[in-house]
Amino acid sequence: MSAEKTVAAPAEAKAAATGSPLLEVSGLTKHFPVMGGFPFRRQIGAVQAVDDVTFSVAAGESLGLVGESGCGKSTTGRLITRLYEPTAGSIKYLGQDIAHASRKELAPIRSEIQMIFQDPYSSLNPRHTVGTIISGPMEINNINPPQGREARVKELLEIVGLNPEHYNRFPHEFSGGQRQRIGVARALALNPKLIVADEPVSALDVSIQAQVVNLLQELQRELGIAFVFIAHDLSIVRHFSQRVAVMYLGKVVEIADRDSLYGAPRHPYTHALLSAAPDADPDNVSVERIRLTGDVPSPLNPPSGCRFRTRCWKAQDKCATEEPPLIQLSGSAEGHLTACHFPEDGAKAAALVPAAREAEKTDTAEADQA
Repeated sequence: MSAEKTVAAPAEAKAAATGSPLLEVSGLTKHFPVMGGFPFRRQIGAVQAVDDVTFSVAAGESLGLVGESGCGKSTTGRLITRLYEPTAGSIKYLGQDIAHASRKELAPIRSEIQMIFQDPYSSLNPRHTVGTIISGPMEINNINPPQGREARVKELLEIVGLNPEHYNRFPHEFSGGQRQRIGVARALALNPKLIVADEPVSALDVSIQAQVVNLLQELQRELGIAFVFIAHDLSIVRHFSQRVAVMYLGKVVEIADRDSLYGAPRHPYTHALLSAAPDADPDNVSVERIRLTGDVPSPLNPPSGCRFRTRCWKAQDKCATEEPPLIQLSGSAEGHLTACHFPEDGAKAAALVPAAREAEKTDTAEADQA
């Protein structure tokens, strides 16, 4: 894999030279129109899937996106890869805004931004062999490796831990974990600088999840690839990501480096998510479990002001009239941004969160082993 290490260097060098992130998302918005009416159809509303999302990803960094189902994580990932057309906002890749770029303008960038899809069963064409699936991106982009496409595919199969002899097999001959490895190999085929991983392990067994996550971590270290890692499993996100953004109903409500967010959460929603994580220690009976009442509001008609206020135990009148800005609060670590009028005491919240405490134990054990 030493030859692969040089592939990421141009992106890292360019980002370092300009002092800008590899990926910079600002005010990203996606509203899906809702049509109705008879006899003439017209737009009667809009699903506000993603609304004014802002974050950045440095070269070689991993940013985790977490939140409940339907909060806009996957839509954000598809916007970054331009599988969806943004309603508003900018997506700057190495300083170039690709949010509304034409198909021709996107062509040279497509190979540098790839995606790993959530379902390893539906994301692979059952009529194609593994060789055809992985070499497909090379054929579409007219890329001919010096050693030939077949040799490159077999090399990629080895990189993701599969046998090169699997080249002529079909997807139905593989397990779920093996299929996801094929999806990873396909994403690596064009030597990307950024991979959007959309819940890449949620459909897999726990033991297989660990194998795939460890594989992605190894690839990140070896090849210098940046990741936007979308998941709802907080323990996996903490294990894989250097920074974490928490989304609720299309908005980023908190973003910080991993240790700061898990060690001192400031937003009530983040606190509730972390408190819901199972604790491996059965003796911890004093853990406060925060149970959110009600359902997530409809993105067709989100609440005014703070979108989380309808389920928040700290909500006051101000929360209904003023939308809280995403800012660094007093007492927060550098770069720890929170959108809340009445934030949690980070130290107190961390003391009540089993996930943070368990993560501390894991990190300590790993450090001792090292």
